[in-house]
Amino acid sequence: MPNNKIDHFAIGAETLEQGVTAMKDALGVEVPRGGKHDAMSTHNCVMQSGNESFFELIAIDPDAPDPGRTRWFTLDDPATQTRLANRPRALCWVVGTDDLDAVIAASPVDLGEVVLFTRGDRSWRLTVPKDGGLPMGGLLPAFIEWSPGPHPSTGQQDLGVKLTNVNLHHPDPAALSETLAKIGVDHLATVYKGRAALSFELDCPNGLVTLD
Repeated sequence: MPNNKIDHFAIGAETLEQGVTAMKDALGVEVPRGGKHDAMSTHNCVMQSGNESFFELIAIDPDAPDPGRTRWFTLDDPATQTRLANRPRALCWVVGTDDLDAVIAASPVDLGEVVLFTRGDRSWRLTVPKDGGLPMGGLLPAFIEWSPGPHPSTGQQDLGVKLTNVNLHHPDPAALSETLAKIGVDHLATVYKGRAALSFELDCPNGLVTLD
């Protein structure tokens, strides 16, 4: 079984400015600017979130050209855009693995195509559905395999925000748990019965906060 751990998690925003303001109110910190994703015409703010993982605030880059494909994390979906116009929302959790091909081979669910991204001297392979969707609406994670080197979070600011739990709600928690086990991530999230929903629990300067 591949070695899988939480790599990062994504909070979507209508704009980065909206997201930074909302996160400052919710968490008590200002998430620092990150970089741009030229292949997706998005940009982000990032910070450490404990255990060599990071918090990502992501939005469509208004200054970037059309990417020529559907953006990741459902950012082009009108329903997602309506939700983000109200406030930033939890979009996706991303699991780092040392054997992406094995994860894909074992998965009973289509995790999407594997896309290679590069920035500077680092590269990473990431599962990205062609339609810009998320497996099971974001309840299943995206998977990432980094090129050799230190985890990117080691170069990010530590502002005292720690991810303490990934919460998954589903009408059939047993079925979801079975799928999570098959892809080797059932130990990384807590599953509850209820309407399908994703949320992240964080320990931060404002105390314990849940972002959904």
